[in-house]
Amino acid sequence: MKKEKKIGLTTMIFIALILGAVTGVIINLTLSSSKFVMDYVVNGAFYIVGQGFIRGMQMLVVPLVFCSIVCGAAAIGDTKTLGKVGLKTVMFYMATTVLAVTLALGVANVINPGKGANLAKMMTAAKAAGSTVGKTTTSTSAVDTILNIIPTNPIQALANGDMLAIIFFALLIGIILAKLGERVQLMTNFFSQGNDIMMEMTMMVMKVAPIAVYCLIARTFSSMGFSVIIYMLKYVIAVLIALLLQGFGVYQILLFIFTRLNPFKFIKKFFPVMAFAFSTATSNATIPLSIETLEEKIGVSRKISSFTIPLGATVNMDGTSIMQGVAVVFVAQAYGITLTPMNMLTVIATATLASIGTAGVPSVGLITLTMVFNSVGLPAAGITLIMGIDRILDMARTAVNITGDAVCTTIVAYQNDAVDKEVYNKAIPNK
Repeated sequence: MKKEKKIGLTTMIFIALILGAVTGVIINLTLSSSKFVMDYVVNGAFYIVGQGFIRGMQMLVVPLVFCSIVCGAAAIGDTKTLGKVGLKTVMFYMATTVLAVTLALGVANVINPGKGANLAKMMTAAKAAGSTVGKTTTSTSAVDTILNIIPTNPIQALANGDMLAIIFFALLIGIILAKLGERVQLMTNFFSQGNDIMMEMTMMVMKVAPIAVYCLIARTFSSMGFSVIIYMLKYVIAVLIALLLQGFGVYQILLFIFTRLNPFKFIKKFFPVMAFAFSTATSNATIPLSIETLEEKIGVSRKISSFTIPLGATVNMDGTSIMQGVAVVFVAQAYGITLTPMNMLTVIATATLASIGTAGVPSVGLITLTMVFNSVGLPAAGITLIMGIDRILDMARTAVNITGDAVCTTIVAYQNDAVDKEVYNKAIPNK
């Protein structure tokens, strides 16, 4: 007797999105004048369940990010272990993440996915998410923004959810734990176990995501009807364009600049791995195939790739960073919030630093998105417009993530004379 296939969480969220949209449109067209439906269903049950879930996500942000970044920094902070190859790899991953977020913000500001959505009508939802809707976010000078990264009181930064200060403090702790090694093994274990606890709590909160998405989307559509679909599609298009530019533009230009190798040959040989990553939406599952393809078709030494590829699966989240960059602009425009240049720089810094320790569970991407929103004062309620359609984008993001890992590996290997050019330039035999 065959076991029944279980429906995955992302599939359930997508189904909830469709059902919520249908429910909301029906209410908008036929029941919007009913006081009972609007007061007790839309602004009662839907609102309580939806906002309860958002508060649950916000509850996770500070402890999860703090523990995960301490653990991530502790794992990669030992320069003796990393050596020259490790340092180059980490710096390259960080640099491509900065480029990815910058590209995403640029594409989003050209397409303007949320402009005209006017979600500020839903004042209560935005207020509950802790944001002032329709007002410009507080302007801070460049000097103050840089100085605010260093917390005068780390405990206060943790209590206030000051994300850049929290990330900075967590990075310092992680690096010191790595430096002291066995002398502080108890503390290292403490943060590692804390990270495990927060990951488990994340999975528990995410179990109610389909119900919450249904309620939140139904409430949104009951107020706005079909019009919100157009803005969601524009958001998807903006993310996909940015991902394509990163995967087939930015990475390939970097490959050519640093190695002078033909990027078209790289794309042709690595494309099957990209397709596999797209279909599975899992970076970790793609690690063996990436290492094998890099060695057999591109000529990269396994000594390099066996270190840089698994590391990339942990710290290189360019695709996720692109989604976060577009999402920030989308939600800000949808709620009528003006982002200043310093807000944009804060998004770039937060998304880049957060990429160090946020791998492991697919749902963590949503938590870090909440963190990025918090850093510039955006309503977390906007995430619900993104959650249901995130599956397709998640597949594309994964393909971009593993391509970035492979390009970085090839560049680092080339600079260490660990690329066989004959293998790289060898034509793929026709089957």
